[in-house]
Amino acid sequence: MSEFAFFRFKSTNMLTLEEEQHKDEVVKLTEEVLDAKGIECDARIAKISEDQLREILEEVRKLRKRRKRISHDDESTEEEGEKYVEEAPYVK
Repeated sequence: MSEFAFFRFKSTNMLTLEEEQHKDEVVKLTEEVLDAKGIECDARIAKISEDQLREILEEVRKLRKRRKRISHDDESTEEEGEKYVEEAPYVK
């Protein structure tokens, strides 16, 4: 279902090159957005207006951005923790 939405995004030139390269991630997030909106079949996606399609894509982009930020924050926290351990002096 969400692959069909992905191809609608692509056919209307809504996707960036980076989004096209990360098709699996975009498809997965599109699935989540469509589920949240209660859109369950290709027939409904085919009838969605371009404006509604843009809204769905904007929500997908927000999710991607949020998840990237969260994963980046997790990596930063781990690196800071490692630095703290490395900088701790040895005490006898």
